[in-house]
Amino acid sequence: MAFDITLGQYLPGDSFIHRLDPRTKLIIAVALIVVLFLVDTFVGYFWIALFLFLAIVNGNIPIKSVVKSLKPLTFIIVLTVILNILFTDGNTLFQLGFIRITDQGLYKGLMLGFRLILLILSTTIMTLTTSPLAITDALENLLGPLKKLKFPVHELSMMLTIALRFIPTLLEETDKIMKAQMARGADFESGNLLKRAQNMVPLLVPLFVSAFRRADDLAIAMESRCYRGGEGRTRLKELVYEKVDYVTLLVVILALALVVYLF
Repeated sequence: MAFDITLGQYLPGDSFIHRLDPRTKLIIAVALIVVLFLVDTFVGYFWIALFLFLAIVNGNIPIKSVVKSLKPLTFIIVLTVILNILFTDGNTLFQLGFIRITDQGLYKGLMLGFRLILLILSTTIMTLTTSPLAITDALENLLGPLKKLKFPVHELSMMLTIALRFIPTLLEETDKIMKAQMARGADFESGNLLKRAQNMVPLLVPLFVSAFRRADDLAIAMESRCYRGGEGRTRLKELVYEKVDYVTLLVVILALALVVYLF
């Protein structure tokens, strides 16, 4: 069983999107998420989808990676669409027994489905074109003013870095354990829901043991390197805004504002 999840994975490259400052990409990603909740028309979503398509092309992101980012959440997207179609009041378009499809339900279900897809794509593009360390540095830099309020910005950013780095590792570990257990006769796919949950025990126990062992090794490695938090630490690569970052950020923000205003 393979895990086609792109979260936490980074595809090195030298495209226009790759060369942008990670703070620029993080701000644009957050702005896109906000706009997706403000826009409620298919025309508005079309322009956002066109923008994401151009980002995928300019970032030289393989279509396979984009599809992999949607695959794990396909069930949630389909379930959201179906529930909204069946349980939203409106003018009846089709009815068969207790199944009733309304115009408002169909509209709302499709809208939420497109919104979820675009939300996933907007974050996927950023993670595929930005290394976890760069995302962490950008987040710590943008949240820097909160340090005056004694907010643990560096610690939060470090936790994010560790989480993003360990997602692919834990998924690979899960795949290895599942294959080893299946070779010994374990069955993770047959039976009812309760039976499947019971069958997951031989997987979860060694997975948790492996995760705790890796966490302990990481803690020892950080202590041996005299890690004491962010106070007084310097970076190998300092984040510097270039002219292209200012221009890109201005153009994108104005375009998104126009989409919100028109649609």
